[in-house]
Order: sequence, then C-alpha cells, then structure tokens
Amino acid sequence: MTARDEESLMLRRCADAAGGMVEQAADRREAHVFRVAAMVMRPRFPVQSARLMQASERWFAQNPGVVLETAEVVRQGWLSSLPRLRDMLSRSLSRG
Repeated sequence: MTARDEESLMLRRCADAAGGMVEQAADRREAHVFRVAAMVMRPRFPVQSARLMQASERWFAQNPGVVLETAEVVRQGWLSSLPRLRDMLSRSLSRG
C-alpha cells in the first residue's frame, strides 16, 4: 500500500467517524489521528469534531497511555500536514 493509499484510508476512517459510523478508533494511530482531526475540524464542523473526539477518547479510555502532542503525531508520519488534513477532510464532509 502506498503512502497515498494509507492517507486515503485514514481520511475515509476520519470521515466515517465524523459521520457517526465509527464509534471507536481501531488502534493507537487512529486514535491520535482522530484526536488531531477533531481539533482541526472544530471551528467549521463542531458536531463532526465532537464525534471524532469521542471515537478517540473511547479508545484511550480502554487503552490508557500517553496522548501524543499534535507535532509528534505529524513527526510519526501519521499525518502529512494539518492544512492538508483540514482541506481534504473538509471536502469530504462538505460532500456529505
């Protein structure tokens, strides 16, 4: 799977969680990405942002540990950039 394929899959999972179709992140990486996506999307999509945060928090509630800072999530390579995440996820959520 290419990096673009992985990014596309993660964006789809974020959109699904934002839409209420995913109740909980599947793993540590997804929990962190959902958390960051929730923060980035909050101003424009507050309801979807809350769903992303809840899906992240549910995973962390069952898997206690260190919650990484946003910069570390990007350094890990789990996101390419915050503006790209915001723009691509905004397009997806605007389409419905």
